[in-house]
Amino acid sequence: MAELNGAPVTTDELKSLALVNYGHFTSMRVDNQRIRGFSHHLERLVRDCRTLFGSELDRQHVRELIRQAISGREGSFVTRVTIYDPSLELGRPGADAEPSVLVTTRPAGALPMPPQRVQTATYVRDLPEVKHVGLFGAIWHRRNAQLDGFDDSLFTDHDGFVSEGATWNIGFFDGDQVIWPNAEVLQGVTMRLLQQVHDRTSLGPVNVSDLPRMEAAFATNTTVGVRAITAINDVEFPAEHAIFDTLRKEYEEIPPEAL
Repeated sequence: MAELNGAPVTTDELKSLALVNYGHFTSMRVDNQRIRGFSHHLERLVRDCRTLFGSELDRQHVRELIRQAISGREGSFVTRVTIYDPSLELGRPGADAEPSVLVTTRPAGALPMPPQRVQTATYVRDLPEVKHVGLFGAIWHRRNAQLDGFDDSLFTDHDGFVSEGATWNIGFFDGDQVIWPNAEVLQGVTMRLLQQVHDRTSLGPVNVSDLPRMEAAFATNTTVGVRAITAINDVEFPAEHAIFDTLRKEYEEIPPEAL
């Protein structure tokens, strides 16, 4: 399913997204027509639209377009809302923009997701605070990690300080509290919700040299929830830990929002 401004999208309308690749998005897991953290996703879309297009996005209009696109569909699936201008030209990105709303859906995997092993890469995304469609660097490093026998890539700066995964946030448990890297990252909705409900939480620098003292590591985003990380390079972590059960329970107890 793909609808642009409430109507089936055409190939011509997708050309700018495919060829110019300028825009932003948010992805949400829908469970029986409800979305956990939905207001945060809307907030992200509005904020990023100001940053990329200098335009004010109508929250209620976006809500109505999502509601229309997924109406009558039960169970669990992922819906993605992409904001871009179909008329944007590569040579004139500074022209007045008229952002459109593309709503698409795809299947959602069963939770909890299986653990993953990740490989570090020195990389910082362009505008890391924005969930933009420019995913080349992230996918490039994910591909390289998979070619090296890992599942995904974890980004660090030149000094080895951890920031974020290719399309997810990372957290650590040191035996006392959950530590989220204090770095330039996309503030994921799942991460933000967990920070609100888990009491023993802190922000701080995490260097690759600190990894051996961590008891557990995990990835978070809206599609995977809390996913165990069992290896970062050659540092091994458990696939099961009490902190995962705690965080998943706290996350599931957050009331999902109706559309």
